[in-house]
Amino acid sequence: MTTGGQGGTIAAVKLVSNPPNRFESTQRETLEPSAPVEIQLFEDDTHEILSRNDSPDLPFRWSVNPYRGCFHACAYCYARPSHEYWGFGAGTDFESKIVLKRRAAELLRQAFEKRSWDGELIVFSGNTDCYQPIESRLGLTRACLEVCAAYRNPVGIITKGALPVRDIDVFKQLQEQAWIRVYFSIAFADDETARLVEPQAPSISKRFETMQILSDAGIPTGISVAPIIPGLNDDAIPALLSRARAAGATSATWRLLRLPGNVETVFLDRMRALFPDRVSKIIHRIQDVRGGQLSEAEFFSRHHGEGTYWRCLEQLFDLGCRRAGFVKDDRPVPRAFRRPKAQQSLFAEEEPL
Repeated sequence: MTTGGQGGTIAAVKLVSNPPNRFESTQRETLEPSAPVEIQLFEDDTHEILSRNDSPDLPFRWSVNPYRGCFHACAYCYARPSHEYWGFGAGTDFESKIVLKRRAAELLRQAFEKRSWDGELIVFSGNTDCYQPIESRLGLTRACLEVCAAYRNPVGIITKGALPVRDIDVFKQLQEQAWIRVYFSIAFADDETARLVEPQAPSISKRFETMQILSDAGIPTGISVAPIIPGLNDDAIPALLSRARAAGATSATWRLLRLPGNVETVFLDRMRALFPDRVSKIIHRIQDVRGGQLSEAEFFSRHHGEGTYWRCLEQLFDLGCRRAGFVKDDRPVPRAFRRPKAQQSLFAEEEPL
């Protein structure tokens, strides 16, 4: 299915550019300049909505991804290679061919009704942004959050979007009866740099404004300073932490740039085009913290660096957290899950609560 956005077809900013798909035996080469791309929507008829994470270096086991692909077009997005499983490219295809799961809320309710589900934390989203622009029209994320609220299932959210203000009512219900924390992914201190690297995401100013609105409404918020791109945004760490704390954030995290698969090709191509005078420094700094490599796939090592320069960055982040007033909270996520009474009656004999 192909459709336009609100008010008609959305024209993407970039021209078509996709590295060869590693799963495709046939590759196409364009002999003439490509036409501007248009957003296309495809439906995923999956029968399961919960994605199980078996990575030992991530703090959650379950995630919900109402969408695959992401309009935000961040040059560094680690999720790009996942689009190749659909026969798409990891470049412009990832940004313009969006796969949606219309039955997401229905499938989540079905998952919550299974006897094996005991109310673990669910993260929105482990792959692509659950609040990308198409959400304003389809509301798949909101529908899933309403299911979580009805079942009092704890929720974590990571987003660059400004749309979360729409869902403050659901967030409040989750905050009062279960648990929620909304993290904003903010890697740059200025709108100009962010617009180059994250061309279709809301501005940095808008993200901090959204964080402030949620914090003022009593919703716990946090900042994810990610990814750290050595040589490009590492000097922004203290300012980002200070600004997030001033906007009401109570927690902060960070991650080093990852370049799995064709992400490396997309990222480097765009860095060469956007920052021709800095790309050599960026590459050198990445290699400096990656032991001479550009990427690391091993668990635990993939999110962190090594060497003297990386230790300096660790100290910079820790000092920035202390100065901003962030206090580490190691309390476990509470288990508040319960099935609504209407559903409980159906399982009363089989599954006492």
